Amino acid sequence: MCDIKAQLSKGSLVLVLIALAAMQTMATTQAAETCPVAPLAPPAELVGWSQMAPITAGSDAEAAIALPIGLGAVATLLPTPAIRYAFRPEKPGGSVSHGGIFAFSVEAAGRYRVAIGSAAWVDVVLGTDALTSVAHGAGPVCTGIRKMVDFDLQPGRYLLQIAGNGTVQLPLMVTKLPK
Repeated sequence: MCDIKAQLSKGSLVLVLIALAAMQTMATTQAAETCPVAPLAPPAELVGWSQMAPITAGSDAEAAIALPIGLGAVATLLPTPAIRYAFRPEKPGGSVSHGGIFAFSVEAAGRYRVAIGSAAWVDVVLGTDALTSVAHGAGPVCTGIRKMVDFDLQPGRYLLQIAGNGTVQLPLMVTKLPK
């Protein structure tokens, strides 16, 4: 009798987990379907996302293009095989993915957010070491921001490495968060 109860409990748990996964998928699909044609305005700390300038990714640290803090950009990325990363990304993507390297300068210590329009891999690199993020998550719904990753940074020059993007174009920005 105990074995039957244990089996029923395990079976019930599996059904509950399947139902929860289905509900999450439906909620994500409904959110995507209810977004307006034009993206919504991002929150104040990401206001630069609304005015995108074109930029082309560099293929290595020396060719890294300067990315201004607080301003959005639509980056043209390179094929993964053409990139020489300063730090090998944990998820570099395959030969048909895209990525690139950008440089940015931090003048004041604080928390900085990298926002991108896809699920690509993000690394902030100092020298040849990737920094550990302090937070990450999804962007605000319907803004076009898919992923956000936060770093606590000191003054200096950093590299932003993007890896494993599925397309050549990627909206992105780095911004300083308010205290």
